[in-house]
Amino acid sequence: MWQENITLDMPYDFDYLIFRLDMDDLNYVNIEERRVCVPLRINQEKHVVKVTAIGSTEHPEFIIEGEHTSRKKELLAMIADIFAWEQDLVVVQDFFEKTDLAGLFQAYSATPLIREFDPFSNLVKTIIHQQLNMAFAQVLTSRFVMKYGEQLDGIWFYPTPETVATIPYQELQELQFSKKKAEYLIDTAKQIVANELDLTSFHDKSDEEVMRQLINIRGIGAWTAQNWLMFSLGRQDLFPSSDIGIQNALKLYLGLAKKPTAIELEEWNQSWKPYRSYAAMTLWRSIEEP
Repeated sequence: MWQENITLDMPYDFDYLIFRLDMDDLNYVNIEERRVCVPLRINQEKHVVKVTAIGSTEHPEFIIEGEHTSRKKELLAMIADIFAWEQDLVVVQDFFEKTDLAGLFQAYSATPLIREFDPFSNLVKTIIHQQLNMAFAQVLTSRFVMKYGEQLDGIWFYPTPETVATIPYQELQELQFSKKKAEYLIDTAKQIVANELDLTSFHDKSDEEVMRQLINIRGIGAWTAQNWLMFSLGRQDLFPSSDIGIQNALKLYLGLAKKPTAIELEEWNQSWKPYRSYAAMTLWRSIEEP
């Protein structure tokens, strides 16, 4: 068993993060204790790392706990990447104070852009969620993971590409997946297993290069690719203009009679470069929090 204390020198709203993570039934979150248990894989090994907030938004401090001391350094680095502790939210806040989103960022400050726990599981979840309402997408995702995934200490791990590639299409249809969505998931996993698609190679590529490669995969469009870039690689300048949640959030924030179109948003969001992902994240937050 190992433990490490981490202190950040910038405001960071961890309480919003655990609120957001708690919306996913597959995540283990304890809001009262301000703790989340993170499932991580190193090669074939499964690890669960506990992240507990003991500081405030203005003075963030965390206790990180894990089981295997030999993997402490690697697991700490993975946690730091996932929770994006290297980002400078003060710079982001100062930038948006000079834009038409100043009021939004004053109301919802210190909103970090964190990554999903695993790039492949994030791609799976994003494919499942595309063109579905949130509630049914969550039901499908839970059915999928509980049937094909694994647990460690009560924490769910998504199935690996090797597992997904062997699933018959019909089995997913029996879980109420559409025929096409079943094919998208399984065929994408097959490409990864066959080394035709290497998600790890995208770290060194530009947003445009990754977008081009991902949208050439059957079943992956711009919305899926943009969300994957934001929440798997932590890219800071993506804005999914076709996202209905973002459109509704801007409608409320700007007091519009109707939600803006994707074309209108593509024009508006140019002034939010190079931090458009933070604009998207903060807009989502504005309609998620009670």
